[in-house]
Amino acid sequence: MIFIPPSDIQIGPLPVHLYGLMVALAVLASWYAAFRIAGRFGISRKELDQSLLWLLIPGFIGARIYFVAFQWDYFAAHPGQIAAFWSGGMAIYGGLLGGALGLLVFARRKGLSFWNFLDLTAVVVPLAQAIGRWGNYFNQEAFGVPTNLPWGIFIAPRFRPAEYADFQFFHPAFLYESLWNLLVFAVLLKLSKKGYPAGRMAAYYILLYAPARFLIEGLRVDSLYLGSLRVSQLVSLIGIAAALGIIYRPPLWRKK
Repeated sequence: MIFIPPSDIQIGPLPVHLYGLMVALAVLASWYAAFRIAGRFGISRKELDQSLLWLLIPGFIGARIYFVAFQWDYFAAHPGQIAAFWSGGMAIYGGLLGGALGLLVFARRKGLSFWNFLDLTAVVVPLAQAIGRWGNYFNQEAFGVPTNLPWGIFIAPRFRPAEYADFQFFHPAFLYESLWNLLVFAVLLKLSKKGYPAGRMAAYYILLYAPARFLIEGLRVDSLYLGSLRVSQLVSLIGIAAALGIIYRPPLWRKK
């Protein structure tokens, strides 16, 4: 069974939130990967540097807004917590939507190909996800239903849903997704050498990630809901349909 270390560490007088540290490492690692392969997508390193804030800031805002919107009953009563992203609560689909919107605005302003930037981002995002998911580990969130499997993860009583208060070990859903995302990154990195039409790598990312997320989400005990539907499962299905549209109707998706 897996036990969890503290969520914060102290470096001299400075407290370090491990969730935030993992997010920072995720950004640095994925940015370095993008720096190495930007040429495959006709993107210069200068253009890549210029796009960074256009991707990160809308991405972080989108990830937080998405999470807060589907937990509004709680945040309406605790408005001071809305901006406290370091405590957890960053939704990947919101981040993807926000980041894509930021890249679209950037590309339009610079007269560059939005789809090339989106394709490059799609290749390295799974690496960021794989690393960032370990922030969930330190925050004791994004775990699944109780399990007796050897790799079950211990969850402290204060983090357990009321209906599972008597259980100690749970599926490490964050770990399942982290490992899958590493595989997705490896596959996309190899495919990126082939020179597919613009938009194709973004589609492949969705087709590789969304089905796994749909399945893993079914295990989780902290899903966001829209009525009786798990939001991430619904968005995964929409994403798969959109990805197939990109692949099978490519003339519609090659414009800047």
